[in-house]
Amino acid sequence: MDLAWLSAIVVGAGCLVLGYYIGSKYPPRVFVKAKLAKSNESSRNGKKKDKTKEPLEVENLADILDDFKMVLVVRNDLKMGKGKIAAQCSHATLGLYKKLHYRAPKALNRWEMCAQPKVVLKIESEEDMLVLQERAKSLKLPTHITIDAGRTQIAPNSRTVMAILGPVEVVDDVTGGLKLL
Repeated sequence: MDLAWLSAIVVGAGCLVLGYYIGSKYPPRVFVKAKLAKSNESSRNGKKKDKTKEPLEVENLADILDDFKMVLVVRNDLKMGKGKIAAQCSHATLGLYKKLHYRAPKALNRWEMCAQPKVVLKIESEEDMLVLQERAKSLKLPTHITIDAGRTQIAPNSRTVMAILGPVEVVDDVTGGLKLL
């Protein structure tokens, strides 16, 4: 075997080992951060608006209160099937989770450390749901309302489920009059 081939194999194996080491010590989020930095740079150049948002108030409550829960409020007047309700609740949970991931990570972590409790309640109308959302917002609780695309059982742009997350006592203050689904 020629010396050039042998050195090429050794260099290739060395690069493979180095790549494995870097990949195991520095997960892909390093590269994601670089991509985010690049997109922020392009937004400063006028291509996109910078949408940096303030942390949510519930973040402060995570430092002083222990028990957190999520409540999913389902509109009963839409007469959705069980599978549709399950899908809409999943959308609402994920929507609120994504909202809190960057803006209230301590609150999200507190909820996760409480075993991610979720309670599903029913409400009788869209108007009642919007009133409940205003009540939650007045107490600085984060909410997310899922709006259905209307491809299956219900009309397009229908508000189906609202998710609320926060300390148990505060969430119960908002949703206390509602019944389990």
